[in-house]
Amino acid sequence: MVSPAVKREAVAHLKALLGLSERRACRIAGADRKTVPSATALRQALNMKIRTEAFASTA
Repeated sequence: MVSPAVKREAVAHLKALLGLSERRACRIAGADRKTVPSATALRQALNMKIRTEAFASTA
């Protein structure tokens, strides 16, 4: 059995190396699409981290 983290890495690799869509890469890697963060989710998490760090540095 392969862990979800390894499947996420495989999906990212397939998307970057072969230019596959997220849906197709997930199907090939056997990953549930719900466990693979979308670009929008990653962007939102990064923005939240930046805002949190900025807030913490002003306090």
